[in-house]
Amino acid sequence: MKNGMIECSVCHSKLVSPTTKSISRAYDRHKTRVSSKQRVLNVFLVVGDCMLVGLQPILVYMSKVDGRFKFSPISVNFLTEMTKVLFAIVMLFFQARHQKVGEKPLLSISTFIQAARNNVLLAVPAFLYAINNYLKFIMQLYFNPATVKMLSNLKVLVIAVLLKIIMRRRFSIIQWEALALLLIGISVNQLRSLPEGSTAMGLPVAMGAYIYTLIFITVPSMASVFNEYALKSQYDTSIYLQNLFLYGYGAIFNFLGILVTAIFKGPDNLDILQGHSKATMLLIFNNAAQGILSCFFLKYADAILKKYSSTVATIFTGIASAVLFGHTLTMNFLLGISIVFISMHQFFSSLSKAKDEQQNGMDELRDVQENHRSKESFIDIAAGANEEAAHRIGSDERQPLLPT
Repeated sequence: MKNGMIECSVCHSKLVSPTTKSISRAYDRHKTRVSSKQRVLNVFLVVGDCMLVGLQPILVYMSKVDGRFKFSPISVNFLTEMTKVLFAIVMLFFQARHQKVGEKPLLSISTFIQAARNNVLLAVPAFLYAINNYLKFIMQLYFNPATVKMLSNLKVLVIAVLLKIIMRRRFSIIQWEALALLLIGISVNQLRSLPEGSTAMGLPVAMGAYIYTLIFITVPSMASVFNEYALKSQYDTSIYLQNLFLYGYGAIFNFLGILVTAIFKGPDNLDILQGHSKATMLLIFNNAAQGILSCFFLKYADAILKKYSSTVATIFTGIASAVLFGHTLTMNFLLGISIVFISMHQFFSSLSKAKDEQQNGMDELRDVQENHRSKESFIDIAAGANEEAAHRIGSDERQPLLPT
């Protein structure tokens, strides 16, 4: 790519490189023409995400022994990434076998190298995800599963701000108000949620919990937005090929984390299966399935829908933690989750999207007008060139250029 232009490797034609605004605008137009298959896919993604995200903090809680983890959380994350790499490889072979005649082979070395260069940005969200997956275990030391799920919903506001800055996404005033209601609902649920009298890392538990919460919110939010941008900017690349790069980077970062842990805590930490149980095996498969669904969300839907679907999982997590572990569903939790659902309904209502769709229509009209003006300018240039050529053709067209 040179000077904002992309050259085709086959026909050597040049195209304008897509910017963040063009990517966002193209996706906004895609949303207005959602097919029935796309709606079915969205429903499947939301339902599957609700189940998997709801089970994740419960499985983490079940993996604790006497309030602590007998295994290394980084080993769980490494095995999760390797599971996702294996899934991506299997699906890539399956997709390659069903390619149409004339399509560029997915398994060729040239295709792999070119895709790796174009998707190198996926290393950034992979690194951020590696940090976030470790923080998920740390947060369980401070909060019960339902509270962890509610805290994670704070990410939606940070994601919205990052989408507006990086992806140039537009949100109506009603949608911003819905996000404010989401924060209020989470705040109501968090009243008196911190345990008293305990400490961690030499800090009062409240201070340690707030620090981890701040990192727990910002890091995955940045990861989601960067991942969505990376996936959508290379939209024509196979999602399984992109997943292979993303999960491969994640496995590398987690393996480096295992090596660093072994240096500081001893070589016993190199045993990635140490301290694991049936609950941790279920946790690994759950995290792998959740990560795979997240990529489909970010490429074919968006991060906002992903976070709201995770919000729906809060009810499942709260009820399941109350049934399995005896956690009390307080009035604060019930009021908070009610406000969260009101926020979700307001954000996705047709009234909140009216202004956004009108803006999209104005953008499309502006694009049509710009294309029309460009065509007119081309016609004027061509007409001027013909007129000049006609003016030069005459009886003196063969006269010497220099005077004699």
